[in-house]
Amino acid sequence: MRLTNYSDYALRSLIYLAVKSEPDVLTNISDIASSYDISKSHLTKIIHKLGQMGYIESVRGKNGGIKLAAAPKDINLGLLIKQIEPDFELVECFVTPANSDDREPRTTGLPITLINEEVDKSVGCVITPVCELKGVFFEALTAFITVLEKYTLADIITNKDKLATLLF
Repeated sequence: MRLTNYSDYALRSLIYLAVKSEPDVLTNISDIASSYDISKSHLTKIIHKLGQMGYIESVRGKNGGIKLAAAPKDINLGLLIKQIEPDFELVECFVTPANSDDREPRTTGLPITLINEEVDKSVGCVITPVCELKGVFFEALTAFITVLEKYTLADIITNKDKLATLLF
């Protein structure tokens, strides 16, 4: 499993905001982009999405900026990844359910299911009807998400001082 840069940058942004010495003081996107040497324009889209999802509070205007909208202990890594990662379809026999709505935050389960061979015969792999590998991949992906769900942003910033030294 490989997470996208989108997820990586989202996590980095949240870490940056969580380790600031004054968490209630607004930060601008340029500062985060500069600290990590990443694209400001790409990061702007990510910050906007994190704001829509309620992880970041944005203030517009001359003295505007961003800050965490929740305490680090209240930001679950597994939930965040399930909400922002666009595709968990590791193999073609995984499918995103048709009734999933990207606007609704996912709080339980994986955002994928295994294709039911009895119903969908359009899958390209000829062994899909009898393949046991897809179940192994599904179990591995479930374990990956389950581990992430055990941790919050607070758990990954316990070395706050060392992180701040590198970021600021």
